[in-house]
Parts: sequence; C-alpha cells; structure tokens
Amino acid sequence: MNFCAFYGLEMDKTDRKLLAHMQGDASMSVGELANRIGISKSACWRRIQKLEANGTIRKQVTLMDPAALGVPLTVFISVRTNQHNQRWAEHFKSVVEKIPGVLEVYRMGGEIDYLIKAAIEDMPGYDRLYQELIKADLFDVSASFVMEELKQTTELPIRIK
Repeated sequence: MNFCAFYGLEMDKTDRKLLAHMQGDASMSVGELANRIGISKSACWRRIQKLEANGTIRKQVTLMDPAALGVPLTVFISVRTNQHNQRWAEHFKSVVEKIPGVLEVYRMGGEIDYLIKAAIEDMPGYDRLYQELIKADLFDVSASFVMEELKQTTELPIRIK
C-alpha cells in the first residue's frame, strides 16, 4: 500500500491535474480550473473541497516580492543547542514564532539542530533578529546570506499518471 492510500488520500489523475494547475496559479476561478482539466464546475468544486478537507490543500496564499516589501536579504541560520529536552524545544519554538521575518524553521538531523530561513532588511536587521534568537539560550548560531537566488518554487512535484 502506498503512502497516500494508507492515509486515505487516494487521488486520481483528475485530482493530480487539478492540484498541478492550482499550484501554478491559485487565483484561477473554479470555472477556469474545471475547463482546463475537462470536468464540470460543480465536480471541480467538490474535488477542491475534498482536497482541503483531507489536508492535501493546506491553504492558498499570495506570494510577495521580498524586495518590494523592504526585506530583500534572505538568511539561513544554523542553530545548535546543548539542551535536548521538551521544555527547551517548546521555548525555542515560542521565540521563533514571534520573530517577524522568520519564514521557516526546521528541526534537523545531522550536525545542526535547527535551520531557520528569514527575510531581513539588511545587516542591522539581522543583528536585531539575532538578538531575539539568543533569548532561546542557544549554544551555537551561524548565518549564511543569499547572494543570488538560482531557483525558488513552491510547487511540489506531482506525477500525473
């Protein structure tokens, strides 16, 4: 049994086509989506509702240009801690959730414990972010700044069989 079937997320070719179109442009109307995949508007709407209800579609968003919003610098921050316990992890989570510009936070396996992606104005902006981060009592913090974005997408690979 595959992963999707195990979790009750079985999708057919039409669902996959629908998701592929929605990932590319979530602003398309239900009518336009239905037309592109060759089903009725009501059938398309029911499929979207099913995919939202089962958690396949988590939410629909509008992607912004960071430079246009005054946060053109992307930074990846590696964090190591020497406190591997639930209380510290919950505190760390509460700290990063409150910091504006922190876009993504991952608990990692390997040499680093957490990886943070943030959008900031400039180096003083990074220092402000750093000052907030160290409130979580960190062992080691290292930052890498994006010089050039070679590829960026939010589209997951969807196999249409």
